[in-house]
Amino acid sequence: MKINKIYIDQAVADYPVTIEIIRRMKHKHFEYVADTESVFRLINAFKDPESAGKRSLLLTLNKGHFVRKCPGTTHYTCCNYHILHIGSYCSMDCSYCILQAYFHPPLLTFFVNHEEMKKSLEGVFSTGEICRMGTGEFTDSMIWENVYPIASKLVRMFAGRRNAVLELKTKTSEITSLLGLKHQGNTIMSWSLNTPRVIREQERRTAFLNDRISAAAACQSVGYPLAFHFDPLFWYEGCEAEYNQVIEKLFSRIDPAGIAWISLGSFRYMPQLSEIIERRFPGSNIIYGEFIRGLDSKMRYFKPLRIRLYQSIVTKIKEMAPDVILYFCMEDDEVWSSVLGYTPSEHGGVSAILDRSATRHCNLRPVSVQR
Repeated sequence: MKINKIYIDQAVADYPVTIEIIRRMKHKHFEYVADTESVFRLINAFKDPESAGKRSLLLTLNKGHFVRKCPGTTHYTCCNYHILHIGSYCSMDCSYCILQAYFHPPLLTFFVNHEEMKKSLEGVFSTGEICRMGTGEFTDSMIWENVYPIASKLVRMFAGRRNAVLELKTKTSEITSLLGLKHQGNTIMSWSLNTPRVIREQERRTAFLNDRISAAAACQSVGYPLAFHFDPLFWYEGCEAEYNQVIEKLFSRIDPAGIAWISLGSFRYMPQLSEIIERRFPGSNIIYGEFIRGLDSKMRYFKPLRIRLYQSIVTKIKEMAPDVILYFCMEDDEVWSSVLGYTPSEHGGVSAILDRSATRHCNLRPVSVQR
């Protein structure tokens, strides 16, 4: 993170997490504010508020729910993932990032009322239901460690829990703080993967592919279950061969027996993201492909293109890791059947498929995993 200024909501000035962040970031410029909306107005006044929001940090309260279900999208199959909302936005800069359009304006925000977060988690831990939870929906899971070691603390909190697994999803390679922890198999370390071309052209300030895979190998060496997400996949000339090379590189370093799941999803975007991409990434051509408005009003590649790309990638993965669990993020039964040869309902639904895999790969002792 290259933070120029940290804004502190006066309501959280004496919170232990705030005090710890001030201690850790003592060389930064701090400003206390009575009205957090004034910070958003300030960021929104910049010519490029999306970039300005990556250089400023707001410490404040999460006034909503810390634990919430993934909102998914209508008409497409969701995996019933739970989000742990630790903060918002990201210091990396991917052209396709939906957070640029989702928050108004986007601003790095970290929630410091961790006692409320712990109470929410205890409510989850006290049930007999399996819960797959992650912090990577509204931010990257690993960018905060130098500001506050939230990932490290969460790994310890989830260790040994009988029914809950934590997935830390990232595009970084900064995992040193996690390697010595007693995670007890309850944290799944997870990476978004793409081709070197996409990483170079569309994923600014993210780790190189080799570094992501090396970080994953280091985590696997100390017993962490792993997951990988080929999402978003991009269609371009030569993409099928390049994605196959990524898969070969992945399995040259990673033992597939330790992978809980791999997800696949094609590039899709809200129409309002187009203007932001054109303005901030004038050299990007990702929105000029063969798109159609989907049932959820997002722009998607034509289904035959999606199926062709999925089939190429799945064939290669199955060649190298025939037993790995694969699932699609936000696709319909036709895509599942055309590519994997079955629909989720034939196996109890996506959630049940992933719950069973989590039980096999993680230290879970749930009341029941059958659905």
